[in-house]
Amino acid sequence: QVYKGLDIITNKVSPQEQSLCRHHMISFVDPLVSNYTVVDFRDKAVPLISFYIFARDKIPIVVGGTNYYIESLLWKVLINTKEKPSTAPRPASDRKVELEQLDGAELHRRLSQVDPEMAARLHPHDKRKVARSLQVFEETGIPHSEILHQQQEEEGGGPLGGPLKYPHSCILWLHADQAALDARLEQRVDDMVAAGLLEELRDFHRRYNREKVAENRQDYQHGIFQSIGFKEFHEYLVSEGNCSPETSALLLEKGIQALKQVTKRYARRQNKWVRNRFLKRPGPNVPPVYGLEVSDLQRWEEDVLKPALEIVESFIQGRQPRAEPLRMEHDEKENKRSHRVCELCDRLIIGDREWAAHTRSKSHLHHLKKRRKLEASRGTMGDSRDAETLGEDGSLPL
Repeated sequence: QVYKGLDIITNKVSPQEQSLCRHHMISFVDPLVSNYTVVDFRDKAVPLISFYIFARDKIPIVVGGTNYYIESLLWKVLINTKEKPSTAPRPASDRKVELEQLDGAELHRRLSQVDPEMAARLHPHDKRKVARSLQVFEETGIPHSEILHQQQEEEGGGPLGGPLKYPHSCILWLHADQAALDARLEQRVDDMVAAGLLEELRDFHRRYNREKVAENRQDYQHGIFQSIGFKEFHEYLVSEGNCSPETSALLLEKGIQALKQVTKRYARRQNKWVRNRFLKRPGPNVPPVYGLEVSDLQRWEEDVLKPALEIVESFIQGRQPRAEPLRMEHDEKENKRSHRVCELCDRLIIGDREWAAHTRSKSHLHHLKKRRKLEASRGTMGDSRDAETLGEDGSLPL
């Protein structure tokens, strides 16, 4: 929502709603800026909070959205590299973007040479994070892992980052049961189409993306072009006027269905992030998280508005709310950095939880079933060599 344009597809707050209270950080970055980062967001948001909102004895309400950006305001977790103006996006020659053009294996090899600890944490296929760690080392001369250790060891720091920037914070998590959420998200896409989504996409494509597509340099991995919804309509937008009405209608429906699917998938990732990063975050530096049930919109006042107002009022007055914050136990034995190779699927899996999820996945169970059928057809459950290398679940420990 920081980018100008695509107001419908990014679900920007309406002008009418904006008139009810002061909003910040909406529609101020040129859509052709492709290297606006979470650091740029933090460097603009923190002064707004400290010198504009707090200075007027007001309370900032951070609405998300992308939870990683919210984390950047709550905790000291980001790393500054080059000096730059706090309100401007990064220079055009962004080293991280340059590094991302390299082969993933080569990137990981380079990181292993300068920061083996960070290389061991990151999957070789995660080019963005590997490139970021290399960028940090190149621009600071200090291994990324060492800077993270320094943050964690500060007073109030913890295993996942530095101290809280604003100690008196609380998190309100609006959540719904999956069926209600999925239905609501599908309806939201239909409402966006009815509100003029297609004309918005056509206009944006004409102004900002048509020339890039013609030169085969479109980039759906950075900037506003990675927004959920724009790339899902790529085929429809580039073929409109160059194909039959029937084909165009099929491509349009394909884009709408893709948008519905990717929106539901993103919502699941957001909920997973809240659970893993806010509710299972080890250490004492976590604000209380209050769950508000939004499955039944007919009960909005009873289930959401009134409890939220009571929590915030208690928070302002320095007393304990009647509502209990959510608690989820953290598994101290869980190893987030374990490495296992699934020989069946030819994949490297990092983390105990990720490995458990992988061994339950449809693709892994499919490969496991195929192997067992093959072994049964040979009249054996595997020779001694297989027994020595593969686990029952197809794992190859590192």
